[in-house]
Amino acid sequence: MSLDVLPETPSLAETQDSPDLNYPGDSGQGGRWWLRGLLAVVAIGAIGAVGTYISGAAVPKEVGPKLTHTIKRGELLVTVTEQGTLESSNNTEVKCKVRGFSTVTWVIPAGTVVEPGDELVRLDTKVIEEEVSLTKTNTFIATATLEQTKANVAKAEIAIDAYKEGRFRSQLQSLEKELEAKKRNLRTAQKMLGRSEALFRQGYITDLEVDGNAFTFTQAELELKVKQTEIKVLQEFTRQMELETMQGNLTASQSKLAADEAGLAMELKRRKRADEELTACVIKAEKGGLVIYPSAAAWKRTPDITEGATVRKDQVLLLMPDLSKMQVKVGIHESIVDRIHPGLKARVTLPDRTLEAEVSSVASVTRPAGWWTGNVVKYDTIVELPTDEGLKPGMSAEVEVIMAVHENVLTIPVAAVVATDEGEFCWVKTATGFARRLLQLGDSNDVFIVVKGGLKEGEEVVLNPTAVLDDAQAAAAKTFEETQRPEQDASESGA
Repeated sequence: MSLDVLPETPSLAETQDSPDLNYPGDSGQGGRWWLRGLLAVVAIGAIGAVGTYISGAAVPKEVGPKLTHTIKRGELLVTVTEQGTLESSNNTEVKCKVRGFSTVTWVIPAGTVVEPGDELVRLDTKVIEEEVSLTKTNTFIATATLEQTKANVAKAEIAIDAYKEGRFRSQLQSLEKELEAKKRNLRTAQKMLGRSEALFRQGYITDLEVDGNAFTFTQAELELKVKQTEIKVLQEFTRQMELETMQGNLTASQSKLAADEAGLAMELKRRKRADEELTACVIKAEKGGLVIYPSAAAWKRTPDITEGATVRKDQVLLLMPDLSKMQVKVGIHESIVDRIHPGLKARVTLPDRTLEAEVSSVASVTRPAGWWTGNVVKYDTIVELPTDEGLKPGMSAEVEVIMAVHENVLTIPVAAVVATDEGEFCWVKTATGFARRLLQLGDSNDVFIVVKGGLKEGEEVVLNPTAVLDDAQAAAAKTFEETQRPEQDASESGA
């Protein structure tokens, strides 16, 4: 009996989401790991027969025709299949504009279609209202302080002019008037002294009167010098000291004026910001469209945005996606990510349709792995979708990325190959029975493998040979024993 199976790529429903099984590397000694992983399912199916072979139990062999496959040329698709959800590549982000942390009191349900001006989110306003009240009070105080400082500056400026044109001139004129009086007194005293000296020489007065007039002259002379000194001090020192003091007061008042102006500006800015944040506690749609919640982290059970949730400034609260630019983000296992690059074709299967798409980008850094991912390391890969009606964010999608297309190649079913330490073998139907054949294999998917050598077109190979041929069972049993021995040795050495 012979069953011919064409080497076509299986449907998405038939493929397994397992990178180790779907995507091998090059053939050869260094690349056998992928082939053994690919053949693991077949090997597991034969474990019962192998165990029976090892124990030596007699199992009657099936007598009759064996299931075979005829080797043919054809096309082989090598793909990787991953699950994902639709998202938009161009999202309008609705962010929190209130500083610090705020509490969400209401949020619009996800999936709602809104119009411009519709309310999307409301935040708690108690703290902001208190800040608005405080900033109003501080603004009034800063305004009063600024006005007082302006008056002090004007007063200091007037004081300088008042001193130069008023008080200084008045003091100088008073001293000059007194100086003239002292000069007259000095002249009078000098005349009196000269007259008394003449009378003394004539014998009319005594020398005591002459001494008295001499003392009066000396006193008038000293008083004149004192007034001259006072005028000099006033002009050269007192005036400069007074002006420097007044100029310092003016500079200090001007500096305080600048500080008070800056303080008022800051209070006004705080008040404006508080008013804006109070307004920002009610977030409204700037444009119409669909509203969705941002994706929560993989380890979270609830969305980040919900009533009672605490949000921070610049946190994305909602997304308004552009439905004309949709994509799917999937994780590609680290074992095959090197084979994925932008430009590869992909088939995206949605619940109601299948779309032809293309890989647009592959992350250079792996996504965080942890218990929520089973510690599986994957790289985010973006598959860009064509514009199509009815695509919405969150729709489940199965993405099949076509990594390679092999045309006009010989292929053999995975079920017909047995991987051993000596190489990969199959059993070919001949005129005298079944003969073991060493194979040179190439790329593969989870159904067929490219045959580079060892088989010819038209030859028939046995499917699942370990279940029906003693030779295949022996080869599988030997490989099984050699695989188990290192584990036993390690267990014994650890004990």
